[in-house]
Amino acid sequence: MGQANHDDEDFRALMADVRPLRRTTNRADPGRRCPEPSEAQLARRLSAAAEGEGRDFLSDDFVELIAPFDPLAFRRDGIQQAVVERLRHGGYPVQASLHLLRRPLTECRGLLPAFIREAYAHDLRSVLIVHGRGREIDSPPNVLRSYLAKWLAAFDEVQAFVSAGQSEGGLGATWVMLRKSPRARAANRERQQKRRG
Repeated sequence: MGQANHDDEDFRALMADVRPLRRTTNRADPGRRCPEPSEAQLARRLSAAAEGEGRDFLSDDFVELIAPFDPLAFRRDGIQQAVVERLRHGGYPVQASLHLLRRPLTECRGLLPAFIREAYAHDLRSVLIVHGRGREIDSPPNVLRSYLAKWLAAFDEVQAFVSAGQSEGGLGATWVMLRKSPRARAANRERQQKRRG
């Protein structure tokens, strides 16, 4: 008897007591409904939504760690490379800054959305986030730095971000360029029309 026949017999012996599922129990019952949530469940959901408003898209499940000496860089389509270079070299003033040094990751995750949205609401364009940088890839400052790169790219308000120059904190700080708010765009159009006459 060949090896293939022996393997086939072994498989049949192992599967001798296996029975196929009945077709009626193999499907979800469309007639069965989930019970309505209780008032307490609804209240907890509302509370969780209010507490985490603006952060649910900031996942801290998994991030690809960035090497400690690799600079951060991101820009959306339509943003000129010259703007990013000017940002990298401190060509824009620091309009606001957020210091995340030595803060737990969960606290940073909570502070970042409020900071970005408040800066955007006040028509700020260039902000600086100081986060630190460790020497090891899995050091807490470097983990935060890696998450920060992931989180910032998730904000619609963020057009670009790059690691800061040495005078602003080097790889331990990140420049962020925010898009113009509708109010700022309207004011800019008005200024340009006045200049043209």
